[in-house]
Amino acid sequence: MTKKLVLCDCLGSQAVEGDAIAKATGLGCTKLFTHACGAQIAEVAQHLGEEGVMVACQQEALLFRELAEEVEAPEPRFVDLRDRAGWSDEAAEAAPKMAALAAEAMVVRPPERTRDVVSNGACLIIGSGEVAQQAARDLAGVLAVTLLTPAPIDTTPGLAFDAVCGTLRGATGSLGQFDIRIDGFRQIIAGGRGAADWTAPKDGARSTCDVILDLSGDTPLFSAPEKRDGYLRADPGSQTAVAKAVLDASQMIGTFEKPLYVRLEEPLCAHSRAEQPACSKCLNICPTGAITSAGEHVAIDPMICAGCGACASLCPSGAITYDAPPVANLFARLNTLAGTYRKAGGSAPRLLVHDDDFGAEMISLAARYGRGLPADVIPLSVSALASFGHAEMLAALACGFAHVSVLLAPRSEGAVLEQEMSLANAIAGQDGVALLDLSDPDALSDALYTDTENKAVQDPILPLGSRRQVTRLAAKALQPEAEVIPLPEAAPYGAVLVDQDACTLCLSCVSLCPAGALGDNPDKPQLRFQEDACLQCGLCSNICPEEAITLTPQLNLTDAAFTQVVMHEEEPFPCIECGALFGSKSTVERIKEKLAGKHAMFANPDTIRMIEMCDNCRIQAQYHSQNNPLAGGERPAVRTTDDYLSKRRDH
Repeated sequence: MTKKLVLCDCLGSQAVEGDAIAKATGLGCTKLFTHACGAQIAEVAQHLGEEGVMVACQQEALLFRELAEEVEAPEPRFVDLRDRAGWSDEAAEAAPKMAALAAEAMVVRPPERTRDVVSNGACLIIGSGEVAQQAARDLAGVLAVTLLTPAPIDTTPGLAFDAVCGTLRGATGSLGQFDIRIDGFRQIIAGGRGAADWTAPKDGARSTCDVILDLSGDTPLFSAPEKRDGYLRADPGSQTAVAKAVLDASQMIGTFEKPLYVRLEEPLCAHSRAEQPACSKCLNICPTGAITSAGEHVAIDPMICAGCGACASLCPSGAITYDAPPVANLFARLNTLAGTYRKAGGSAPRLLVHDDDFGAEMISLAARYGRGLPADVIPLSVSALASFGHAEMLAALACGFAHVSVLLAPRSEGAVLEQEMSLANAIAGQDGVALLDLSDPDALSDALYTDTENKAVQDPILPLGSRRQVTRLAAKALQPEAEVIPLPEAAPYGAVLVDQDACTLCLSCVSLCPAGALGDNPDKPQLRFQEDACLQCGLCSNICPEEAITLTPQLNLTDAAFTQVVMHEEEPFPCIECGALFGSKSTVERIKEKLAGKHAMFANPDTIRMIEMCDNCRIQAQYHSQNNPLAGGERPAVRTTDDYLSKRRDH
């Protein structure tokens, strides 16, 4: 547990109000150091020897970790108050933001779930010419290298690496477990005088490797190649790119920890039922192809998953959730930031969401060389930008942020974030979320120093529960007077409309609904619907034989969304023999219309009457009918001893 905060004004370049931070966070603050990483480092070392210390300096984190190790103290935690708050044109007003950032840094992040990946150093280099051969020679002393060229190379046996030629037809897998297929495969024949001889070409060769270095300059072997662990690709015409790729490849040997980014709850998945298609949002958006269909649910290959988080944002049922860290941890950070800011005397803060790499560097450059961030803009770093979906955006607004800006990174899933932003703004009833596609630190500062007209909610929420629950809670806080909010197409919330004239109450939609939003009544012919449970997956409309169901994207904030509403009901049909109720009148009439006089089994009035009978009476009528297809021939007479003896010649 963090108890003390080590403060430094970085050679007098920022003003830090330790008393305000301590009052809002409950932390014990040290005196304000001026050169904590230099002239005053001995005093800082004394504080590091205490329990629960956090240092307000991210730049020199490595130095303070080494210092803590020297004094045999636990590794301290760190928070950046300088680049994100102190270095700013509005630094004099940044005390509430500093307090919020310090409090957010104290939120405990659950440990990541990981899986060990072993790479034994088997490296396949794809390319031709001197560039590929030199890369093979450079790596041969570190990795077990095989060079694949499109045609035999003019060389002699005894190379430091294996050389083969052929055409790579495909590759699957990731670091430590690549499977490759080669046609026209040829390899060097050891021995002999002069240039090397090569074997005859063969198709369908298969092999495995741990690392692939692609210097061919052709189309990448994988979609989103930069996100495939163990696959390195460089332009053979760029010496710098090739050198970097060779260096990276040389480090890919040993045991690595692969984070398990997402968690999948298969029973919640609405991918399909009874081989009928439904939701495929995650399949369509996954950039690496890590998600595949596995019957009624999807399957995720954790070794291929790059952790972009797009699938978790788009999943309507919550079957896929981002787990590095879990969404509950993000909700806690949002609530802490907004709550501490208000507690420290601030009002209507704005949120800037950015990734750990590009966004953090943009903020650092804007602070060091430009205007920095405004005093009311609180940065929030997330490991996967696309995982910050509509639920997280709405949670931020409902926690007390007046506006949310998402700074896009060059390789972030912009289409997903744009879709989630549109959905969040529709639910919030305002343009409370915006995307910033900027690459200039000064342009970032200029955009953020522009005031917004949004106001923070008066009664902030405590974001607890699933993403769907938090979305509903946030919508009620942001639009307290609204009852039903219309939403854009493909929204994961909504209702179904049933054409009562077309519906025959066959209830096929009820049996296949993956969320249980559609139900029946065992006592009477009814189709019921509970809107809160509907995922808008489209399965019901896809399988309806009468095409009587359409989807309506909306968010119903009334209590009626939690109750089952009768969408269609009919008068039950009584059996013409015993009077038992066994179906709906329209269904029986529809069957009679389609079969009577049009099917060989229903060519006469007696068989047509069976359609109007319950199961028991229908069986009885069928059994006693003259042309009973279930009846056998006459039973043979019982054979007795007399019959047997009468045929014996000796009797």
